[in-house]
Amino acid sequence: MSTASYTYAVARPFNPTQAAGLVGVDGAAIHLVRHQDLVAVVSPLAPADADEAALRARLETLAELEAIARAHHRVVAAVAACTPTLPFRLATVHRTDDRVAQLLRREYRRFRETLDRFAGRVEVGVKIYVQHAGASAGAMFVAEKTDGSGSAGAGRDYLRNRREQRNRRQHAWRRATTVAEQMDAVLAGLAVDRRQHRTQSAELSAAPGENVFNAAYLVDAGRAEELAARAQRLGAENPHVTLEITGPWPPYSFADSEERT
Repeated sequence: MSTASYTYAVARPFNPTQAAGLVGVDGAAIHLVRHQDLVAVVSPLAPADADEAALRARLETLAELEAIARAHHRVVAAVAACTPTLPFRLATVHRTDDRVAQLLRREYRRFRETLDRFAGRVEVGVKIYVQHAGASAGAMFVAEKTDGSGSAGAGRDYLRNRREQRNRRQHAWRRATTVAEQMDAVLAGLAVDRRQHRTQSAELSAAPGENVFNAAYLVDAGRAEELAARAQRLGAENPHVTLEITGPWPPYSFADSEERT
């Protein structure tokens, strides 16, 4: 039974010795599928994972998701350090290398144009968080009233406290979004493109507070540090928000559906 091909990226040709020893998902060695001046970076998959549905089922387990995502990024980052690279989405699978070659032939012009656009550029991510003070004050107040006395007054105090919490939260959110809009306008002026992402849930973030802004900027590699430094200065001017800057990365956010199969 033939193995499937896990596809990490399309790239400009590069010296294979620069990726010697590089392994991908499940520790499989990568190899290149070529078409004219393009290469696809792939590794073999076991027959049990021969389609995306089977592989994506593995992603439902957190440990598997982390392992596959780390392997995927390791390969993409290594290739991107050598040559312009178009990352594919996580768990992109083709049934054979021949299918990968067909994709390169079919999308040749579009892939070339995208790689030209990505040449010499990286992605920098910026997230803004806001914290809300007094989130548990109402609950603490009610917990103290356990003897049943003064229940009407306690109820009014509880409702007033909750209303004040809600008002503080709304005020903090509006202030943070204003900061985000101002920062985004500045950072977008340093970038060649930007992408707005959904805000991230607290469960998925190690940063404290509530995520109110999540964007990625495609920037010339030589300006990545400038963009990050500008974001840090703007964040320091607004101490009521917390800033998280990530990257530089390969341009994951700007691949869109470039890897359509």
